[in-house]
Amino acid sequence: MARILIVEDDENLRLVLQDNLEDEGYQVIAAGTAAEARAALAGEPFDLLVLDIMLPDGDGYSLCRDYRAGGGAAGVLMLTARTLEDDLVRGFEVGADDYLAKPYRLRELLARVAALLRRAGAGPRVLADRLGRFTLDRTGRRVLADAGEVHLTRTEFDLLVFLLDRPGVALDRDAILDGVWGTDVVVDTRTVDNFVHNLKKKLGWSPADPWAIETVRGVGYRMALGG
Repeated sequence: MARILIVEDDENLRLVLQDNLEDEGYQVIAAGTAAEARAALAGEPFDLLVLDIMLPDGDGYSLCRDYRAGGGAAGVLMLTARTLEDDLVRGFEVGADDYLAKPYRLRELLARVAALLRRAGAGPRVLADRLGRFTLDRTGRRVLADAGEVHLTRTEFDLLVFLLDRPGVALDRDAILDGVWGTDVVVDTRTVDNFVHNLKKKLGWSPADPWAIETVRGVGYRMALGG
């Protein structure tokens, strides 16, 4: 049974969301403040975090950033009334996997929750890959280097695997969204650009590396693998 943490300061929204997720068969813990959320995260692990951005004693950005910095790997879905591009980019930069603007449709939220959890449970068959100076541990969902582990978000890891499994293929952004985010989730195509940028930044990519996530003008991206 998947464990979900809801962090929402509006009591009515929190209770409705908790009831509906529990009706779907999930085990749900609800928090109304950042302090309550941090206490919950210090206990049992979760499979998914649903974070409101505006909280009375903090914000979802800080919660997500600190959770990722501590090695937290659960999926993160952010709920926000703020839909400016800078706000969305900030959420992805601190480690969010998906965004949903308020007021949201309950069916869409449940679909996004299911998609994030489904991606988490879909394990590739290959155990590990070499990617230049990195080792991709698929079963452990880790990227290892000589200096230690490179901490990727769940979506960043899924994106890397998706591209790596299709070397030399020019993939348009819609195909990447369908393969990584799922066909039942509506995400802006610019999200792919943000995640590719963050992935290359975290891996410290340089032209000297024997691999590259290449931009295919007017199409999307291609994973190029050298010797």
